[in-house]
Amino acid sequence: MISGDIQIDWLKCFVAVVDTGSLSAAAPVVHRSQSAVSMQLKKLESALGCRLLARGPRQHQLTPDGQRMLGYARRMLDLHAETRAAFQGRELTGSIRLGVPDDYAARYLAPVLKRFAPYHGSVEIELHCEQSPSLIPRVERGDLDLALVSREHPRQGILLFHEPMVWIGSPQFEVWRRDPLPIAVYESTSLARRTAINSLAQQGRRYRVVYNSSSLAGQIAAVESGLAVAVLTQCSTPSHLEVLGSNHGLGPLDPMEVSVYRSQASAGNEAVEKLHDLLISTLRISTSTAKFQSPSTWDSRA
Repeated sequence: MISGDIQIDWLKCFVAVVDTGSLSAAAPVVHRSQSAVSMQLKKLESALGCRLLARGPRQHQLTPDGQRMLGYARRMLDLHAETRAAFQGRELTGSIRLGVPDDYAARYLAPVLKRFAPYHGSVEIELHCEQSPSLIPRVERGDLDLALVSREHPRQGILLFHEPMVWIGSPQFEVWRRDPLPIAVYESTSLARRTAINSLAQQGRRYRVVYNSSSLAGQIAAVESGLAVAVLTQCSTPSHLEVLGSNHGLGPLDPMEVSVYRSQASAGNEAVEKLHDLLISTLRISTSTAKFQSPSTWDSRA
């Protein structure tokens, strides 16, 4: 039984924690302290008479009631935003040409777009999925307004977080035992390719490139078929493949510097400005914890 009214601020805190991954990450999004966010969640739970989050020793998870409430919360916040927009007179419009590698699309971009779209439904987003070496020059030429990329130089956007790189192989084939080591790689301009080859060179381990593809799906297929081992971003590694390390004879890999890169040509585009700022506030904060987590889990240190 619901006791009292449900306040919009409580819902904002609840959804912010779900979307950003932790109490500490949600705090600056809703412009409150971490303790205030925690208090707002407790007030919401008290008003609803149920637990929304199961607080364990290591992780917080949505309870069944929390999962049910999340849908209502988003709908109420959407209607609240729509109402405000209707009476504020001017709705944000325009278009955004946005680039992202396949590696980062689902894990990092999707939660940001989920927050952006309900409040700016009149903004058209044109999404381009390519590898960073292709996206970066397109931003510099003005063909794209924004891109989430693995940067090579500090001038290529605002640093958001470091994404770990991992060796992967199929446990069915144990390709890592072969000499020379067969590897699958991205195109010659790829940072992931250079990272893999540099690591092998430092070990003095022999290798041969047996597969080239600019596609993440292609890299995974090469590993699944037993053709090669590959280097992938940790966020894109399928759970059924094995992460390889020193016990497999493979050395460490440098992480990727992931940044949001904006074109100079997009200056003055209010829609681009809004999404650019949201990418920074969401990803730079939420990934400052040990690991960016899915919307149903929370860092216990938050």
